[in-house]
Amino acid sequence: MSETDPDWWRGAVIYQIYPRSFQDTNSDGIGDLPGITQRLDYIAELGVDGIWISPFFTSPMKDFGYDVADYRDIDPMFGTLADFDVLLEKAHTLGLKVIIDLVLSHTSDQHPWFTDPDKKDWYVWADAKKDGSPPNNWVSLFGGSAWQWDERYDQYYLHNFLKEQPDLNFHNPHVQAQSLDIWRFWLDRGVDGFRLDVVNFYFHDTQLRDNPPDIDKEHFATQLEADVPYSRQKHIYDKSRPENLDFIEKLRALTDQYPGKMMVGEIGDDRPVSRALEYTKGKKRLHTAYNLQLMSGTHKEINASFIRAPIEDFENRAEKDKINDDPTAWPSWAFSNHDVVRVASRWYQDYDHDPALSKMLLALLFSLRGTIFLYQGEELGLPEAEIPFEKLQDPWARETWPIWQGRDGCRTPMVWANEFHGGFSDHDPWLPIPQSHFPLNAEDQIQDNNSTYTFVQRILRWRKTRPEMLKGKIEFIDTTNEKILHFTRSKSKNKTDCIFNLSHERVSYNDRIIKPFGFVITGFDQD
Repeated sequence: MSETDPDWWRGAVIYQIYPRSFQDTNSDGIGDLPGITQRLDYIAELGVDGIWISPFFTSPMKDFGYDVADYRDIDPMFGTLADFDVLLEKAHTLGLKVIIDLVLSHTSDQHPWFTDPDKKDWYVWADAKKDGSPPNNWVSLFGGSAWQWDERYDQYYLHNFLKEQPDLNFHNPHVQAQSLDIWRFWLDRGVDGFRLDVVNFYFHDTQLRDNPPDIDKEHFATQLEADVPYSRQKHIYDKSRPENLDFIEKLRALTDQYPGKMMVGEIGDDRPVSRALEYTKGKKRLHTAYNLQLMSGTHKEINASFIRAPIEDFENRAEKDKINDDPTAWPSWAFSNHDVVRVASRWYQDYDHDPALSKMLLALLFSLRGTIFLYQGEELGLPEAEIPFEKLQDPWARETWPIWQGRDGCRTPMVWANEFHGGFSDHDPWLPIPQSHFPLNAEDQIQDNNSTYTFVQRILRWRKTRPEMLKGKIEFIDTTNEKILHFTRSKSKNKTDCIFNLSHERVSYNDRIIKPFGFVITGFDQD
């Protein structure tokens, strides 16, 4: 894609890197920025268009970097600003865009702003009720009340996540100004865009009204199947406030001063499609929204309707204004990331080591209309790791064990070679690497023409030759078999049929037999 193309992100495939688990170069068992730089050739050779790096800022790591203590510096465990500059320069030399993950809704409780009494109103504080209880019924996504008592001020402060992650008060203009300045700092450094963590969480209801109960259970789906307190409320007052859009427009206006940069927002909401359309409407808000619908689901639910419904819902309700035949509302899709069970294990618990399954899921993901995010290790077909209780690191796991092991199972280190610690480190890694991952290592797959990795190379190379697969429209075809997902991608005179067998059984469809976990994409030679 052209470096000067302002729409380079439309139809792009972005490779997500979880830096703690990518490559360790200083022998502490934790991945770092020089490790990413060392592996950039591998990523470029895969055929993706860019990388998204999860947070690497200075942090006490209570939530592994999503609790930021300094937005303008690198945590020493990851390296230095100079290391980041080297990474950025090499990525650009290889033709890779670089997106960084900014967590603006909250900081660490060790951020200097939170410890400065003069900046108290930079955060959300409230008095207790007469009985000493929290100001309202808001709950934390990680469990328990969203309010934490602080003896310094004899008040509660708001935290939508861990108590060590106090929420910023975006009603304060100083907070907005600082956030814009942080944004400018990284744009000036040369990044190509931002992934905005929980982008609809910035503002809260100033009246602190109680959220109503979610009687219909139409809630934002966490990856926890249990009926957790967070899912029992309609989140009307603690997030997705109308003022949020005004600030998003300020971020976009600043971004547009730097040609070719983009903004993708992570949206978790009771009405995810409506919210995504609202946040990407026109040219003054997000370029695209990182939707979570296809990162949910279980093996009991996976069928054609499960895949089709959120995509078709978005497409049918998207803005009708056209720019070069493309709606202004543009989606982003992923099947896996650092917060969810890896897709093969989530949707197919008994088949997650089957290369045919991994290839089918990847082909399906790459065939969708939108910007595509590929989580590290998915190109190898890695299954979810089972982590022994005593090895768990995720703070969320302590709230949900034994129902759910938290997010550690998708965060284990990459396996680069079939050797001690998988070539990730010469030190015990921060999370154990499961034995099931070693045979799937990158070194061996690169040498195997039939591997999942080389399959990804082939399909991404082919995809770039088909304009309909990059920016064309998507239309679903009705079938009488929920095991078969059928849609077309088309642009001008170009049209591609995409048919996927979502089951482990042979299926007859349109006078052809499609093998278990097989697929047919017009013009693409699977072999």
